[in-house]
Amino acid sequence: MLISGWGNYVRADTRLITARDPDDLACRIRKEHAIIARGAGRAYGDAAIGYDATLSTAGLDRMIAFDAETARLTVEAGVTLAEILDAFVPRGFFPPTVPGTRYVTVGGMVAANVHGKNHHKTGGFGNHIERLTLIGTDGSQRVCSPVENAELFRATIGGMGLTGVIRDVTFRLLPIEGAFIRNETFVATKIDAVIRTFEESKDWTYTVAWIDCLARGASIGRSILFRGEHARRDEIGDQDAQHSGSARRQLAVPFYLPSFVLNRASIGAFNSLYFSRHRCGTRIVPLFAYFFPLDAINHWNRLYGRRGFVQHQCVIPKPRSRAALGEILEAVSSRGNPSFLAVLKLLGADDAGMLSFPLEGYTLTLDFAASQETFRLLDELDRIVLANDGRIYLAKDARQNRATMEAGYPRLGAFRYLRQSCGAAAKFRSLQSERLAL
Repeated sequence: MLISGWGNYVRADTRLITARDPDDLACRIRKEHAIIARGAGRAYGDAAIGYDATLSTAGLDRMIAFDAETARLTVEAGVTLAEILDAFVPRGFFPPTVPGTRYVTVGGMVAANVHGKNHHKTGGFGNHIERLTLIGTDGSQRVCSPVENAELFRATIGGMGLTGVIRDVTFRLLPIEGAFIRNETFVATKIDAVIRTFEESKDWTYTVAWIDCLARGASIGRSILFRGEHARRDEIGDQDAQHSGSARRQLAVPFYLPSFVLNRASIGAFNSLYFSRHRCGTRIVPLFAYFFPLDAINHWNRLYGRRGFVQHQCVIPKPRSRAALGEILEAVSSRGNPSFLAVLKLLGADDAGMLSFPLEGYTLTLDFAASQETFRLLDELDRIVLANDGRIYLAKDARQNRATMEAGYPRLGAFRYLRQSCGAAAKFRSLQSERLAL
């Protein structure tokens, strides 16, 4: 069948297989010539599209164990973050880090080593995994942890499903007092101001900034920065402490919009409205609205039309961030195809996985409608990223080339060697792994 990632680009024919349970999963792996696991399909590009067959982990949907005293949770890989939040936020627990959507599976969170607004403080998801069970090429299972099968463990975290299929994962949740965030908002009129505010906010647990990528000249990089902490019970007041207020989707995009809808004029109007409606100040906001604003719009990826879109997420080391970010934003703002979504976060050091994306610096995320003009722009952005010792995030990638990948990931050689030595290179293959020779 024809499937795609969340960006609806690339689309490809593959045999889609669904495993009913862990035993069926192992059987399917043994029988297939080449296969890749697919969770909720939220990787943006071609990382979860099989070169030959694609194995859905939807049948691995059980929560196996939870210890309330230690907050240690074990779940099968197909359990979604949304299911964990629904089950444990009312009980006063929250995951150690979350990406920008709750509609991802735990297996996918491991494979992409997802990071959130708190990476500068606590690292990515891989830093919080105590152990996982991996099913290998012959269907056998291995327990992997920082001390058991440690190299395989490090290759699996951020390894995009290319070392095996994850069966289950164990990690610890965080205690919280309610489903709300104490949010402080800052308006930054240019890139220097937002970077300065990030640095002044390093002690805050959560920080993120929205950037107006159409701003130019002295206003380039003008931003709205949000920093937050889990609200205490006394700060929540009369509101239901366990009710997020925005847990359900409120809007939907019922069909693919015409490609001309998102243009320089419409995005510019939205950016001006968004920038003008925010004022500096502190508010108590629902947890879901703070972490997952786009989840309130069902099928928001249809906004870009049937041709789909690509997301470009890079990270630049901190000493080079200011100059490189300015150069990237200048290149984007000067083109006719601006980014509808532009998000900036501060990342910390992270060596949890061989192919972990984060490094100590700033990560910028940009969305563009898929087109030849876009691809030419992204090639230009890649050159800026590599010239400043940065890299591109594999979970968002749909089009970077091998040279870009090899320059950005210094441990790629060790990853390839491990894949070859355990037989995974022949068995676990995606369109992305073929494109980038992973």
